Amino acid sequence: MKSLLTSHKWPLITALALTAFYNLTFFQHVLSVYPLSDNFAFVASLVVLLFCATALVLVLLCIKGGTRWVLGFIFVAAAFAAYYMDTFNVVIDKTMLLNVAQTDVKETSDLFTGKLVGYVLILGVLPAYLISRVSLARISWPKILVHKTLLVGALIAIAAMVVLPLSNQYSSFFREHKVIRFYANPLTPLYAAGQFAFKNSDTTPIDVAAVGTDAHIPATDIHRELIVIVVGETARSDRFSLNGYEKPTNPLLSKEKVVSFKNFTSCGTSTAVSVPCMFSPFGREDYSEKKFHASENLIDLLAHADVNVLWRDNNSSSKGVAVRAENVLYEDYQTPKKNTICDIECRDEGMLVGLQDYIDQHPTGDITVVLHQMGSHGPAYYKRYPAAFEQFKPTCQNNLLEKCSVEEISNTYDNTILYTDYFLSKVIGLLKNNTPKFESAMFYLSDHGESLGENGIYLHGMPYAIAPKAQTHVGAIMWISDNFDEVTFDQINAKSDQPLSHDNLFHTTLGFMEIESKAYRPELDILKPNR
Repeated sequence: MKSLLTSHKWPLITALALTAFYNLTFFQHVLSVYPLSDNFAFVASLVVLLFCATALVLVLLCIKGGTRWVLGFIFVAAAFAAYYMDTFNVVIDKTMLLNVAQTDVKETSDLFTGKLVGYVLILGVLPAYLISRVSLARISWPKILVHKTLLVGALIAIAAMVVLPLSNQYSSFFREHKVIRFYANPLTPLYAAGQFAFKNSDTTPIDVAAVGTDAHIPATDIHRELIVIVVGETARSDRFSLNGYEKPTNPLLSKEKVVSFKNFTSCGTSTAVSVPCMFSPFGREDYSEKKFHASENLIDLLAHADVNVLWRDNNSSSKGVAVRAENVLYEDYQTPKKNTICDIECRDEGMLVGLQDYIDQHPTGDITVVLHQMGSHGPAYYKRYPAAFEQFKPTCQNNLLEKCSVEEISNTYDNTILYTDYFLSKVIGLLKNNTPKFESAMFYLSDHGESLGENGIYLHGMPYAIAPKAQTHVGAIMWISDNFDEVTFDQINAKSDQPLSHDNLFHTTLGFMEIESKAYRPELDILKPNR
């Protein structure tokens, strides 16, 4: 027995350390549901179960000389996960890893704090260094296999011994409190990393299925269309005064004849999911990243119909949407090289500079412009708007949200919505100036919402099935010119309280552009009057 434990001493010690020091958020969630005074036996058994599960994974992963590297990596990874779980109450799943993979330096810098450095150095680098200095027992392969088999069996047996006597409570725990399991560190991050690695290991060239190659604008459409799709960022529906919020976050849009859709839901809880999904021909229920990459999207279809398409991006990228069609112009507005309105960062308003020139340079054909905002991206909300828009005070001048009060975080976030209100009013002003030559419209819809500390949860990216409403109910606003003859304001306004979603963007855009195609589904076109 002594030899058995000695051969796997360090994986077991590591599992004990991870259980004790890297699962603060996990056990906080457990104790919020199962108070220790009434559930001591269950909570104690859960501690043992988490240790056994973690040890089981480490025992299987650690092989001879690679043990130091494996354990060192897991310490560092668990330290990062612990920081984000403890600080923002977020979940590290495969979607969150996709967000990390697709983020840029600017977004990463907003998440960089002294506290993060402390977590990584103390909980990550230090134990990784110490584990690199330990001596490992030299054991033959046959003995290693025997020891692993015995230890795995022992861990499973111990787990069974603590679970079976409390099977009724465990049945309830796994059935009714699934969200808590997502906070098990490092089990959930390791599982997510495995899913992510497996998904990206397939390098087989993808055959992209064409969508809407039959798309065309009928000869009977004698008017030119100018449509601006504004892809918002992190704007939750309930912070728009147009939707009943008590603070005047929409002073300019409230003076315009706009429709604000009050019950509009997103396809995902992160940009990496929602942006591709909203432009894809698949609804949320049928969407997957694999299907998206294997299919053309709305931008491709517009190109098939010979629409002039411009995508201006003040966010991290188009997330694979505007990368294929040759007659689509993509412009990056994240740097002063392109964006002429920059202070501590480049502003969304800069995407409007020179836009009239683009319109004037296309004297024929319809035009679709996509403007991808930086919007309200957190946690550094205070960076998302110019100083003139700091109307709601006091504010949170920190990217470490736990150092700010609920009021400060709320005010700062609301200032970002105030700036979006200004930006959208400028878009409408540009469209009004072009109304004599075009039937024009603006469709604004945010990619996802944001948690601002409700129930201890911050930011976004929670698994959709368990995500709070704040992350899935988003701002969505439409404006149409008076000369738009396909639909009236009143017909659109009649749908302002109806349940709508990102699923509607694809088909509503075709309705705006009056494009005919077999890919068009009129029942998902917001412009179609209610039957």
